[in-house]
Order: sequence, then structure tokens, then C-alpha cells
Amino acid sequence: MGDSDGEDIKETPELPVEIIVYILSFLHASDRKEASLVCRSWYNASQDLRFQKNVTFCFPASASSLELVRGLGCKSRCSLVISQLDGFSMSRSLLLEVGLCLGSKLESLALPGSSITEASLLTLLPRLTSLRRLDLRGLDSLFMSGAFLSREEHRQQVRSALSGLEELDLSDLRYLSDLTFNRLTGCTPRLRRLSLAGCHIAFEFDPYRGCPVGAVEDSSALLSLRNLKRLLTEQKSTLVALDLSRTSITPESLRTIAQVQDLVLEELCLHGCKELTDYSVEALVKHQPSLQRLNISACTELTSRSVEAIAGGLKSLTHLSLSRDWRITEKGLADLLSVSSLRSLDLSECLHISGPEMVKGLTGSSAARARLETLSLKSCTYIRDLAVFSLTQLLGDTLCELDLTSCVNVTDLSVCAIATYLHRLVVLRLGWCKQVTDWGLLGMVETSKSEPDDETGDKGPRFTRTFGNMGFFKPPRLPFEERPKLVTQNDLEQFTQQPGASLLALNRLQELDLSACSKLTDSSITQVVRHPDLHRLSLSMLPEITDASLASVAWHCRSLISLALSHCPGISDRGLAQAAPYLHRLQHLYLSCCNNITDRSLFVLVQHCKRLRTLDISRCKNISVTTMDLLQSQLPFLENVHYKFIGHDGLSQRETYRL
Repeated sequence: MGDSDGEDIKETPELPVEIIVYILSFLHASDRKEASLVCRSWYNASQDLRFQKNVTFCFPASASSLELVRGLGCKSRCSLVISQLDGFSMSRSLLLEVGLCLGSKLESLALPGSSITEASLLTLLPRLTSLRRLDLRGLDSLFMSGAFLSREEHRQQVRSALSGLEELDLSDLRYLSDLTFNRLTGCTPRLRRLSLAGCHIAFEFDPYRGCPVGAVEDSSALLSLRNLKRLLTEQKSTLVALDLSRTSITPESLRTIAQVQDLVLEELCLHGCKELTDYSVEALVKHQPSLQRLNISACTELTSRSVEAIAGGLKSLTHLSLSRDWRITEKGLADLLSVSSLRSLDLSECLHISGPEMVKGLTGSSAARARLETLSLKSCTYIRDLAVFSLTQLLGDTLCELDLTSCVNVTDLSVCAIATYLHRLVVLRLGWCKQVTDWGLLGMVETSKSEPDDETGDKGPRFTRTFGNMGFFKPPRLPFEERPKLVTQNDLEQFTQQPGASLLALNRLQELDLSACSKLTDSSITQVVRHPDLHRLSLSMLPEITDASLASVAWHCRSLISLALSHCPGISDRGLAQAAPYLHRLQHLYLSCCNNITDRSLFVLVQHCKRLRTLDISRCKNISVTTMDLLQSQLPFLENVHYKFIGHDGLSQRETYRL
């Protein structure tokens, strides 16, 4: 082939699909999805079986979903989350299509927010011969009549299909009873994981019959402890995970479950079980020493005695959540952090935690201390810079996720320590740390303050007469009320030349929360929020940032999936117009109370952000309802729209709108 000048044009040879697959194997899933749009050969390579593991397709029930299900029939295996199913013909047709096209290929099925009939599910289940996970949480319509799986022929068909089911989620079922529970679990003889979170379980007393639980066989009105114990006994050889969160389980009932002979649990979730005591945790640890994951968050009667029992008895523990256990103190944390297997610790809202005992537990030999990958200290208001500095040094080789949200005493020193030592960090949350300033993010030292009072220091309360002739004491200035010295252009030039540890050092960051750090300005956001792999960013309630920050973030962080800019008065149509062309992957955008956002921004979103699923424009007074309706018709994936009090008249009071 030649051109007009007579020169030969050589076509670039096409890479073998094996080479393309190898290249794509180095990419994150979201990047791989973008690369698949290059051409047909790259798309075919992205569909390689090695990339199809743990892929879940989520969609609402609609007429267009039928074609999607047929298209999935070419895959060797898949998982589905189908929402908003009901008892009408379209939902029945969709479930039938799932059974016909995906019956032997479906590994996981969840039906959240649905209200389907027993007949629809009984038509589908016998076809799902490869199903490993079934999620029926909240499907009260199935169990309300008590007749689900009441016929033996139906049970035989379902048992034949679900004999390999490993995970069953029955959370939040109001009408689950002994009878229906026995029928369903009788069809799933090899369960490994069972969730009954939020179910009405009678542990000691039957309120319907006015007698102790167990006096009546197989109740048709409630699920009893006796029946649950029978299941645990029957499936003790396979069952390793149990979720009884938000139930009224008592200390004696927990002990009864823990003492089931030959039952070896690896995971147990008891979130929000408010009747549990230290005695019950001690009994649990004694009889189930092989536990690897334990969630006893929001169990408000527990104290540090439980922590000591866990530290002494669970030597294989990897994940522990003590969130909102308000009575827990520092006592026992040193021993807990000496458990070498521990990888994740959640102490959020444990108000008495200050950090010294944690540091003490981590200062031992590397073989006898926890190698934490995830640490949450959210709302631990006694945590200060010294504790953060020590923890970052001790956990620098392992920590990937750190949550310091609402640690109000954390300052720039902590941010510098994080940037210096935690180079493996993937998730960092600093929301509501009001003492964090531009200097901390830039990794620089603030040498002076802008206010003259700061030169001499705060000398406590001062007497003043500012109201008539009456005297009032002027209270001492609180740290978070002080405005830091603004970063100048000379400071930024110094920043570009120094090797200091700014937030840029966290080059693996995928999630960053700086919401309500009200002292942050464009000076730091434009310089250090430059993470190409960043997926989630929150800059809400930063009154000093402007369109410059938004444009810079969009240019440098093109992998963003979620962006929060609520209550940022400096963000306007101009900034969104500059940012949107670089935010093609954006799925969730929060702009509530941004009064400089108008209808023009919505048209920009329609043009550039085709994948948008969630949009919050509530209390944006310059957006009209008419334009909002147009937006919904133009964005095919939009599911949730928050538009309360939009428009000048403020008459639109519609809350969340789900398409």
C-alpha cells in the first residue's frame, strides 16, 4: 500500500493475545476495563479466564436486563446481584432467563431490595447446580406464609442443586422460623458460612407460647436457639463462620453455641449484641481458641477484661473489631498487640484509647508483635501526635490502611510522620482533623503565625469590655480556631526543591479523606493530591478550596471513581467544566450545598461522565428540577439522585430518587 508521495505505509503487527493478556495482568481491574476499550483484540484479552475470578455483575431488574443475562451466557462462570425484583411478569421472566442461560455457571446470587414470590425462586433454584453463595437477606416475602419448601418434591429438587452451597445469608428475615429454617438448611448439607444477623431468634424464652425455648418442637413462629444448636451439631464438620450480629443473644446462649462438641469456628461476628458480657467472651475464647476473625463491636457491656481474654486465648487471631466498645481502656492492648498473627484492628470510637499501651505492645521483637495491615482509631480523641509518630515508625513495613477520622488532637506532625514512614499506605482517612493544615500535607515546617497574638503566645482568659459597661472574660483561643500562616508562592518554590516527605510520598494511595480539614487551601491540594491510582477522594467541607483544586485533582487523579465536594462554596461551573473531561471513570459525585453549581454543570456531566451512578446536588439553589429530570434520562447507569431543596424556591423536597 502506498500514499500520494509513493512511500510505503507499514501496518503495525498485531500482538499475540497471550502477550496482551500478560500486559493486562499488571493492571488494576478499573485500568484493565479502560484498556479493553482500545480495540477488539484488547477486549478479547481482557476476557481471559484469569481475569474473571470474583467478578460480580450488579444490575436492577428491568426489561434491558434480559439481554444482559443472555450475553453473560458465554462466560464460563459468573456472580450476580439483582435488585428490585418483584412478583410481576418481568421479574419472573428475568429469573427464568437466569436459570436457562446461567444455571450451571452461576456461582453466587444475591437479591437485595426485592420482594419475589416463592414460586419464582422455586423455579430458579433447581437450575443453579454450581451455586456456592446464596444471599436471601431481607426477603420477607419468601418466609411470611411459612409455606416455603413445604412440599417434599420441591425440597428434593433444591437439595439436588444446592448440595454444594457453602455460604448462606439469611440476615434481617423477620419471619424466619424453625420450620422454614430446617427446610432450607436441610437442602444445604455442606455450609461453611451462615449469617443470621438481625433475625428474631428466641435464645431463652418463647414470647408466643410463654414458655422456655425448647419446650415446643419446631416452632412455626420463630427461630430458636435449640434449633440453631441442632444445625451447628449436624454441620460441625464444615461450618467455620457464623454471624449473629444484632440479635439478642445472651451470655449463656453464646456459651451454649461455643460448647457444641467438635465445632471449630474460624470467624464469628457478634456486632451489636448488647447483652454480652466479659464472662461470655471468656467462655467463647476458652471453647473456640481457633478463631481467626472476631467482631464484637458495639457490645457496650464489654470491658478491658475481654481484651485480656482475647489476647491470652486467641493466638491465631488475624482480624479483631472492638469498635464502639466504650468501656474498653488501654489495659490489655499491649498484650493484644503482642499477638503475632494479628493483621487488622478496629478501635474506632473507643473513647479511652490514647496509644501508649499499643506502642508498648509493638516494641517487642518482630516475631512477637502484631504486623498490622489495617488500623482504625476513628474518634479516639485522646490520640495525639506522639502516639501517631510512634505507631507509624513501628508499623511502617506493613500498614496499608489507617483511619484517624475525628482524632481532633492530630496535627501536621502526624501527617508528616505518616508520609515519612507509611509508604505502603493505600487508604488514609483524616476527616475532621481540624488542626491539619497545608504545611502538613506539603511536609514543611510553619515558622511563624500570621496573627500578632501568636507571637507572644496565648496567655489564657483576658478581661475585656466589649458589651456596654459589663465585663466579660474572653476565653483562650482553641487550637482549631487559629488560622495558620498562609502558604506563599516562595514557600511553594521551596517545596518543589526540597526532598521532604509530603503526601506525594504515598504513591500507592487509592483512598484519601480530607473532609472538614477546614484549614486546607488550594496551596496544598494542587501540589500533593497527585495520585494516579486514587479511586476515592473526599474534600467536602473545605471552605478555602476553589476551582483550581478541582481542576488539578481531575488532571492528576484520572482513576477517580468517587469524589466528594459537598459544602465547598468555592467550587463552581467553571471548575467542573475543567475537571469533567478527565473524569470518565467517575461513578459517585457529591456536590450538596455548592451554590455556585448551576444547570450548566449538569450538561457537562451528561457529556463526559457517562458512568455516573450516584449524584448528590441537594440544596444547590441554582439547579432546576427540569434539568435534573433531563439528566436522569441521559445517564444510563444513574441509580441514586439526591436533590432535596434544589432550585431558587426550595420547593423540591424529594430525597433520594432510585431509578
